[in-house]
Amino acid sequence: MCAPGGAVMAPRADETLELLAAFAPPPDPTAADSVARTVALLGRGVRAFDRARYDPGHITASALVLAPDGDAVLLVHHERLERWLQPGGHIEPGDATVGAAARREVLEETGLRLPDLEASLVAVDVHEIPAARGEPAHHHHDLMFAFFTDDTPTGGSARAEWWPVARVRALPGDPALLRAVDRAVGTTSRKGW
Repeated sequence: MCAPGGAVMAPRADETLELLAAFAPPPDPTAADSVARTVALLGRGVRAFDRARYDPGHITASALVLAPDGDAVLLVHHERLERWLQPGGHIEPGDATVGAAARREVLEETGLRLPDLEASLVAVDVHEIPAARGEPAHHHHDLMFAFFTDDTPTGGSARAEWWPVARVRALPGDPALLRAVDRAVGTTSRKGW
């Protein structure tokens, strides 16, 4: 998205609020609370996308990348947290939307080019990030988007592997990822999540 004069703009709060208004969280108090907290953060203005905003945190984007039949999920090994997670990260100034940021993160972390289809929001999760590298502890308000692909990772900045859905469901401590997997895998079509 470009402003007059060609300046690159970050995602807009009003567009992200519309996305969240259309999102129906699962009947889980934690999921509903994450949506409410993210809407409140966006109500404070554009700085919600600023990775240097630590109080009360900032918006991030992640991707639930599924094999076409929905039986495998692409995960990356996060070195600092020593955990397997979905690809994702901070919003950059050149990202036109939060969904575009999730798509960019997949490319950077795995080398995988996703089909240029509209991404579906499948989860919203607010979680604490521990203090490190001069940053205080803060919250990520993560918007997770689902993508389907039959490509394989070709490189990138992180170790990436396809995990069977049953193995993903056995991962400890990531309820938002599990809710997103159940939401995406439990549908009969790739639209309407």
